[in-house]
Amino acid sequence: MDLLLDNRIALVAAASQGLGYAAALQLSREGALVAICSRDEARIAAAADAIQAETSRPVLGVPADVARPEDVEHLMERVVGEYGGLDILITNAGGPPARPFEEVTVEVWQSAFEITLLSAVRLIQAALPHLRLSTVPSVLTITSYSVKQPIPNLVLSNSVRMAVIGLTKTLSRELGAEGIRFNSILPGWTETERTHELMQDRASRNDTTVEEEIARQAASIALGRFATPQEFANVATFLCSPAASYLTGQMLLVDGGLVAGTM
Repeated sequence: MDLLLDNRIALVAAASQGLGYAAALQLSREGALVAICSRDEARIAAAADAIQAETSRPVLGVPADVARPEDVEHLMERVVGEYGGLDILITNAGGPPARPFEEVTVEVWQSAFEITLLSAVRLIQAALPHLRLSTVPSVLTITSYSVKQPIPNLVLSNSVRMAVIGLTKTLSRELGAEGIRFNSILPGWTETERTHELMQDRASRNDTTVEEEIARQAASIALGRFATPQEFANVATFLCSPAASYLTGQMLLVDGGLVAGTM
């Protein structure tokens, strides 16, 4: 199936590793002109080089902290200056720390709000003038299955990611008449650095091992295992591609059947 991504311009935030990197790599494999960002200059340069080495497609790596307004502005200027426009935006950011409600200070709440919600707001605001000039504009937010089924000790993620879902759904309605699509992927447990950190946190709290915690969590998933980043990337690439032109306002679980609810 042709996803119609050849020479489409895509920006993927927080893409030096994990789900962002996997999505950027797959977009590049499909022929897109990809830009990626991360707070760590060395890591984003290495990620850009690795994708370009595999796909032989141009990849722009920009050091940027998406929680900083000036960094988001500079990032968009670099992308549009390099490629001449923007067709696809994938918002993403590092997850808030794992801890229960009573261990979370107001300052940590504010930080989670900035990095999780306001980073998406700022990226979309900066991208909109350029997306309006595209013939196939699409925005994909990466959230979590926790918006459907809260995860223990992740009160920050459980709460703030719901706001990103509200933003995504609202913008799909407000900007649908302009042809700009807004969707979100709600990933389940995936083999990433973030997941390993969360399993380590559980193991320390429960006096178990990481392997035991992974096995326990996998047993609750219908498919009996965690996803690979590639499995996430395949869905993300399709959903933000022109091949999915009639999909908007969708909150798509990619969780291996973990969430038991029907809605």
